[in-house]
Amino acid sequence: MTQQVREIMTTDLVTVAPLTSVIDVAQLMRSKDVGDVLVVDEGHLRGVVTDRDLVVRVMAEGGTIGDRTVANVCSEDLITVAPEDDVDQVIALMRERAVRRVPVVEGDHAVGIVSLGDLAIDRDPGSALGGISAARPNE
Repeated sequence: MTQQVREIMTTDLVTVAPLTSVIDVAQLMRSKDVGDVLVVDEGHLRGVVTDRDLVVRVMAEGGTIGDRTVANVCSEDLITVAPEDDVDQVIALMRERAVRRVPVVEGDHAVGIVSLGDLAIDRDPGSALGGISAARPNE
């Protein structure tokens, strides 16, 4: 029996509106101990912003950071999967597109996210990545 995405996806999503400031997003990432936040507009998934996006698209450019919103820096050309999709197909997709996280959607509503960490914990919990992903966050 093939394993479905719904069996391993993270469902505790952290979301923000497009006009949320990048500073607020960075603080939210810190408080929730996450590296990605979904950008949702009126319930519809519009993008993803990662901690790397904040560094490369905001901090590296300099200027006034406080005026920037996630609408300006999030990735909008998203690769998404459905909860009933096969996990092996998602792994192949992540490898092919070189992405670390894939939002899980029903229609255009986010219902979860699959990360490399989720896959490592499920497929190889004894590996270094599996152990790190399952560890308690640093405080």
